[in-house]
Amino acid sequence: MTRLLLVEDEDRLAESLIDGLRVADIEVVHARTGRDGLAQAREGDFDIMVLDIGLPDMEGFTVLRKLRAAGSDLPVIILTARTSAEDTVRGLERGADDYMPKPFSFDELLARVRLRARRRDAADGEAAVISVGRCVLDQETRELECDGQPVELSPREFQLAALLMSHHGEVVSRAEALEHVWGSASKDNVLDVYIRYLRGRLGSEAIETVRGVGYRFVG
Repeated sequence: MTRLLLVEDEDRLAESLIDGLRVADIEVVHARTGRDGLAQAREGDFDIMVLDIGLPDMEGFTVLRKLRAAGSDLPVIILTARTSAEDTVRGLERGADDYMPKPFSFDELLARVRLRARRRDAADGEAAVISVGRCVLDQETRELECDGQPVELSPREFQLAALLMSHHGEVVSRAEALEHVWGSASKDNVLDVYIRYLRGRLGSEAIETVRGVGYRFVG
């Protein structure tokens, strides 16, 4: 059974989500504050977190930043009443796996929760270390080295690098990359930005563009 940590201070919304998720056979632990949510995430064995940004004691972005700084790769879907592109990018840069603006459809949230949980299960069965050309990526320690030197990556950059390297020799389509890393094909322009970030860290020759199709990791 999927175990989900819900960090949400609006009791009415939380109760509605808990009822629906439990009917969908998802075990839910509810935290009402950022501090409690962060402690639960660090100590509990969860498959996914649904995190509200507008918490009373600690902004959800801060919870997310501290969680990632502690080395956690727990998938996080953020809930936000803020709809600006700046806030969306801010959440993704701090390591969120997906986001949903309020108000949202429960069915869509459930679909995204199940998708992220399935991906985590699949990732558990993947090879821990991927070596391509001059680069070596360790999925357990979440470290990447190229030419023997460590390369610092944000969580989202790491996900994209891992996807491309695990398909070395193959072309990863834009749609596949968007779906795998962001859970949606609606963020098409974001992929271009992150490919540029990776090329800046790994070298422009590391990732080949296959026009009209996608990208291939060369290393």
